[in-house]
Amino acid sequence: MSLEFLKKLIGKWEGNCQTWFEPGKLSDESKVTGEIVSVFEGRFIRHQYLGSMQDNRRQGEELIAFNSVTQKYQISWVDDFHMNYAILFSEGEATQQGFTVLGHYDIAADQPRWGWKTEYQLIDHQHLTMIAYNITPDGQEAKATETIYTRIE
Repeated sequence: MSLEFLKKLIGKWEGNCQTWFEPGKLSDESKVTGEIVSVFEGRFIRHQYLGSMQDNRRQGEELIAFNSVTQKYQISWVDDFHMNYAILFSEGEATQQGFTVLGHYDIAADQPRWGWKTEYQLIDHQHLTMIAYNITPDGQEAKATETIYTRIE
């Protein structure tokens, strides 16, 4: 996997996003649209998306890179719901169909940081899946979001 893999993600997408606030308890399911474009002469891609969360508008953006020195994928992520107060930086390795990145975020000033693991899988040219997991400070993982995209352009 490499920057060439990221270029395969470029396009317009639509699909469905599910969100869990508690393990095993679906809290929201809504439509989402996204666009992935090449930026900075093809060295990075930008994923912008628009959807809803509990009937409220939700939007976000990721800047995604493949670091050719470390051979790792890197992402900066912001949105107006999950990461509405900071930028989440994540890094990780290639997988068979994509890549997995891990970052950490703050929940309160004097509390341990939580992890956020995201798996990106290009199932085929027409289908992209992104699954994110919350990771408690003691290492317990629970599915947080699952976006299933179909390419529309």
